Amino acid sequence: MRIACLGGGPAGLYFAISMKLADPTHEVDLFERNRAGDTFGWGVVFSDQTLANLRSNDPVSAAVIEDEFAHWDDIDVRIRGESIRSSGHGFIGIGRKRMLAILQERARELGVRLHFEHEFTADLADYADYDLVIAADGVNSKCRDAYAAHFGVDIQQRANKFVWLGTSKMFDAFTFAFEQTPHGWVWAHAYRFDDGLSTFIVECSEATWLGLGLDAMDQEATCRFAEALFARHLDGHKLMGNMAHLRGSAAWLNFRRVLCDRWSYDKLILLGDAAHTAHFSIGSGTKLALEDAIKLAEVLNRPGLARADALAEYQAERSVEVLKLQNSARNSTEWFETLDRYLDFAPIQFAYSLLTRSQRISHENLRERDRAWLESVERWFLGDATGAPVDPASSATPPMFAPFRLREMALANRIVVSPMATYSAVDGVPQDFHLVHYGTRAQGGAGLVFTEMTCVTPDGRITPGCPGLYSDAQQAAWGRITDFVHANSAAKICLQLGHAGSKGSTRIGWEGMDAPLASDNWPLLAASDRAWSPANQTPQPMTRADMDAVRDAFVDATRRGIAAGFDMIELHAAHGYLLSSFITPLQNRRTDEYGGSLENRLRFPLEVFAAMRAAWPAGRPMSVRISANDWAGAAGVTPGEAVRIARAFADAGADLIDVSAGQTSIEARPVYGRMFQTPFSDQIRNEARLATMAVGNIFEPDHVNSILAAGRADLVALARPHLIDPMWTLRAAAAQGYDAVAVPPPYQAGMDQLRRNLQRAAEQQAVLKA
Repeated sequence: MRIACLGGGPAGLYFAISMKLADPTHEVDLFERNRAGDTFGWGVVFSDQTLANLRSNDPVSAAVIEDEFAHWDDIDVRIRGESIRSSGHGFIGIGRKRMLAILQERARELGVRLHFEHEFTADLADYADYDLVIAADGVNSKCRDAYAAHFGVDIQQRANKFVWLGTSKMFDAFTFAFEQTPHGWVWAHAYRFDDGLSTFIVECSEATWLGLGLDAMDQEATCRFAEALFARHLDGHKLMGNMAHLRGSAAWLNFRRVLCDRWSYDKLILLGDAAHTAHFSIGSGTKLALEDAIKLAEVLNRPGLARADALAEYQAERSVEVLKLQNSARNSTEWFETLDRYLDFAPIQFAYSLLTRSQRISHENLRERDRAWLESVERWFLGDATGAPVDPASSATPPMFAPFRLREMALANRIVVSPMATYSAVDGVPQDFHLVHYGTRAQGGAGLVFTEMTCVTPDGRITPGCPGLYSDAQQAAWGRITDFVHANSAAKICLQLGHAGSKGSTRIGWEGMDAPLASDNWPLLAASDRAWSPANQTPQPMTRADMDAVRDAFVDATRRGIAAGFDMIELHAAHGYLLSSFITPLQNRRTDEYGGSLENRLRFPLEVFAAMRAAWPAGRPMSVRISANDWAGAAGVTPGEAVRIARAFADAGADLIDVSAGQTSIEARPVYGRMFQTPFSDQIRNEARLATMAVGNIFEPDHVNSILAAGRADLVALARPHLIDPMWTLRAAAAQGYDAVAVPPPYQAGMDQLRRNLQRAAEQQAVLKA
């Protein structure tokens, strides 16, 4: 084949090398608009896995690259005069110019024809003599942009400004250095890549960049400014740019996240950054490019594989890896873009939050890398929770087992059994099922157990199987449950009160979720006359008299909750139920003082909450569950608006915001994934400075500890794990070697055996790893 590679970066060079290795008869021309030594950036960071892939593909160039790698294990986070260092991270890096030189030499050796200072076009007609054209021309690919409609290009420009600089200062750790200026914070990502140079990327918000006048500085002025700002980290060493080929530009950039639906068109194939990008803060762009090149060369040279099938396999396999890294990169990018949320953290928690920002590194990953440092974080967390100093020689306590207090209610740990509908009440009265269900989960070790949504009127039920708290019989049944919980466990129990609104009068969950009853439907109320779906009945828009009656029903249920012995109460204002139908503009179409602006939409929910708070004992806490994202873009509640919603309830006396999302419209398009709602809890907690509870696809102790230690929530609620395993918390305690969890005496022998078995299994696994 005759192949034209457009772009002389790592992607194009390594693809050319790989093709010649697969078949020396391939004729490969590589065209690069710049000189051989021109490049963007300074150092390249690799993982051990990437190096193994290079060794397998081309041992010759891999050996040269590996011989020149700089190795380091530490990450150093410097903020407010403190340096927080952790180890065991295992980085390897090489200078970008040196790596390009190695690849250029190898390509020439294999017969690739290299053409530098050669402008190339994006017109496929200019490559009529070639069988394939490889667009390896980077993030600003002219080839991709010329055929953008065919590739399905999606480019998002990120908010922060950054510039690639270098220095002769030898950083002995991957260093993040944060400095405050009168116009905001500026920070550096610094790491060495050979015996005499380090990369020094400077980043800040655009507002800070403009406020400091960096937009008007050339490279020289930028370097001198950054030298002065980061003087205590540079130890007298200078900063320098390597962008002279851009004729004096300071080269400040906004990162461009690139996605493409399709990676090939006609004989044009996208490779590396032309097809996809990964933010520099996770250092994987070159890794992706090299591994793209390996895979593309392999499929194009596989005997008997048609080109269309080869390209389909190339994209299918590589896009999975790209998606993983881009998800991590998005998390990392957003952390730096919302840095203000975390600047009030203690330095050790700030460092932990930074290290776990992408979700590629978790709590237990950190334990494997640097147990001593991770345990110092755990001791700090316990001390912060208790307000008392913790002996540095004492055993560390996993964050999930740190205590937490809301008003006068003290929780033994941070694990919460989520509200989960069971559809097992009769005429709203909890049954023996509920006694066993809640009693067992309370004995399972969680610090707090929530009831399912308990309805304040018969017509406020979701289904005929939903419990209520509007009669003496219901009050007595709930009192029996709270008595059992208090007498037989260390758990506290919270009553969640709600009204179904337009989602009421439906079948129990396993007979058809949100499907209307076949008969005996009851009338519905909501903010507006908007049916939940075309299959559901249309609700009656609430009048002021209806609001008064519903508010009073919530207050009556609150008073019954006091009599029934609940420790805490939560108002359900999420998921499209009655109060949520006022808050979300997807359902609220009112034109009176209860519709329109957010302040108006919150008016009735806040009125209900205030009336409940007035009736509830001052020493007992209250929480509110909200949908922090309608998953409908600007048409619905957004995470930013959710911060305002949370603040409004906190100002009315809420002690905790239970941060859920969605379920407010059948047209919502949620983005699911591990811990997918936790970012909303993070935003509310750290922008509004409120206590929050995270919920949503959280199912491992590792998830819980990571969320808590990173300051993304104060409590963590798990639903489905508790449905199948009421003893989830006790099992988590045993797995982590934590002995101070409350175990009901009749179950102690079982707990002891579980601890021994898990310890023995861990020891055996350690031997196998060794």
